[in-house]
Amino acid sequence: METMKKNVPGILICLLIALPAWFLGQRFQVVGGPVFAILIGMVIALFWKDQKGAKAGITLTSKKILQLAVVLLGFGMDLSSVLKVGGQSLPIILSTITTSLVVAFLLYRLMRMDKNISTLIGVGSSICGGSAIAATAPVIGADDEEIAQAISVIFLFNVIAALIFPTLGGVLGLSNEGFGLFAGTAINDTSSVTAAAAAWDGIHGSNTLDTAAIVKMTRTLAIIPITLVLALVRTRREEKEGAGVDLKKIFPWFVLFFLAASVITTLLPIPAGAVAFLKQASKFFIVMAMGAIGLNTDLVKLVRSGGKPIFMGLCCWVAIAAVSLGVQRVMGVW
Repeated sequence: METMKKNVPGILICLLIALPAWFLGQRFQVVGGPVFAILIGMVIALFWKDQKGAKAGITLTSKKILQLAVVLLGFGMDLSSVLKVGGQSLPIILSTITTSLVVAFLLYRLMRMDKNISTLIGVGSSICGGSAIAATAPVIGADDEEIAQAISVIFLFNVIAALIFPTLGGVLGLSNEGFGLFAGTAINDTSSVTAAAAAWDGIHGSNTLDTAAIVKMTRTLAIIPITLVLALVRTRREEKEGAGVDLKKIFPWFVLFFLAASVITTLLPIPAGAVAFLKQASKFFIVMAMGAIGLNTDLVKLVRSGGKPIFMGLCCWVAIAAVSLGVQRVMGVW
């Protein structure tokens, strides 16, 4: 009871941030609720310096509720659909993920960037934006300011991609299938993938939205191996440094629950309404968690230190787009 009393004020504040952010995200899907939440949280943090009474609940929201959101995300993953349609896009997905991680690693070494921010940008760019960052952050021990930095970078290029990719695809002469693959592999956040595919369908009178969404879902499954590998890498590195990390403590158990949720959705006849509710709950909890992260972020510091992360995000984004188109050309889709 005492723990609940300690957490409730912070959770309620995050909920109050999430409500307007959620509705703004529905109205402006190219931006999305998580970005509005993190911006609202950062603005509030500029004026609200003493968060002592709400700190515990804010921290709980930014950590545990964020992990819960990742678990619930699994209920939107029908593995049979992913294997049927997404399997065709596997060469492109593997190529773009590898490209982004390699580019992020090289720039991390060349520009001597922060290790956690580099990892989050590389993973967020290659897999699925905010969801991948949410899953990766607790595994590598990233703090809220590092998460906010990575989310901000991913958001910037998501918006640009959603706005220019439909026109770019038309100029390049992409087929409907080709654009679905392009949007699903070269845009990170689900809302931006949806916005770009819907714009393409409006221009060409096609139905690429389903293809783009399933390709995006297939990318999301890469969360599982990436987080497991990062947990092992962190354990080995800190053992060498003499820090002595217990793998059980940093192991991403919530990712296994995410996989279990995907299996349940695939095998059991869960009503469509229940699945839709769980998917929406996942998205709302991510918005709440981003509000908490915004509250823990120094906006001034974030702006001052944004140059290198933005450049890394740009390089990852351009490289992914180029590789996605290049592999399509080789496969004969484009």
